[in-house]
Amino acid sequence: MALACLSLVALLTAAAWAAPVLARPTLPFGVRVPGSHVSDPAVTAQRRRYARAVLVTGAVAAPTSPVAVVLLGSPAMLPATATVLAAAHLALYHAAHRAVVAAKRQGNWYAGARQAVTADTTLRTDPVRLPWPLLIPSVLLLVLTAVTGVWRFGELPATLPTMRGIGVDATTRTATTFATAFSPVITQAALTLLTPLLIAALLRARPELDAAQPAGSARRYRVYLNGMARLLLAVAAGAGWAMFLLALQLWEVAAPSAAVTAATWTPLTAAALSFLVFGVRVGEAGHRLPLRPEEARESGFVQRDDDRHWHLAGMIYANRMDPAILVHQRAGSRWTLNFGNPVAWAVLSILAVLGLLSLLGVLDLPATVTQGLRT
Repeated sequence: MALACLSLVALLTAAAWAAPVLARPTLPFGVRVPGSHVSDPAVTAQRRRYARAVLVTGAVAAPTSPVAVVLLGSPAMLPATATVLAAAHLALYHAAHRAVVAAKRQGNWYAGARQAVTADTTLRTDPVRLPWPLLIPSVLLLVLTAVTGVWRFGELPATLPTMRGIGVDATTRTATTFATAFSPVITQAALTLLTPLLIAALLRARPELDAAQPAGSARRYRVYLNGMARLLLAVAAGAGWAMFLLALQLWEVAAPSAAVTAATWTPLTAAALSFLVFGVRVGEAGHRLPLRPEEARESGFVQRDDDRHWHLAGMIYANRMDPAILVHQRAGSRWTLNFGNPVAWAVLSILAVLGLLSLLGVLDLPATVTQGLRT
């Protein structure tokens, strides 16, 4: 557990440090700036200050969090460590965001710029396809876990160890029911079903294109979408493997140990590293990919300044005039809901109702799903 916690601190610190480095140059710390100001001294200074602060935070968390895990001996320390460290990183990022916004406003960086937006209709007529064959490992793991559960269910004791996130707490036990016994299987089934649906929605989401280089950004975005789809399916397979090992511990086929914990986290760690490598090579929305000679010519426009629709350092998007439901987030390789669209609030309302019914005991959800809703 201490080794897993140390690895988690290292991964979160590396991801936070790399966030502004891998971000699109025209979106430093979630602030839209014209190409002529991507290397402005105010932006450069904030990047250096943020990088130093993230490394100091990681240096403090690296020795303290594993010690806390050893002293408390609880798997719950892993999500607690991740939450505290992520909150610290977000606070540092938001401070840098506010500083860049102030410099942009004071310098009037968009004065005289020709603002525009661009679209690529071929992403509708010839969309990026979902790589279905990569879903096979997740399906096979789901079948293997379900078959093992059916074989083991009749021999289970009256109580089972408690699942806590991606870990099993053998010191506390819960009554054996279908929901508690098959919690890993239900979680696997949800991941196997929802992951391709999520990817399909992302492939149809509004593309992130650059008005300054419309043709080049459209081609690079295609490459980016294809890579993200493959990585997400790999993450689903890694999560399926983790659920299989958790199920074996829950059903007392395998005892919790350092080796089992390492085997559980290895695929997820590899997936996280793959995302970092992908971000370094491709970049957010594919902006790090090289341009072809015919794509390098500038259009004379800059991407429209739409900061007024983004909140919380580029994390939250709300635009009632935009029909898009999913949009690419300004920070990191991920998407977010358009909170100006009623569909987004309908989705959040459904999740909130499920969480409330679970907390009230009306709906008996698996432990891992309940923890996800609470998060």
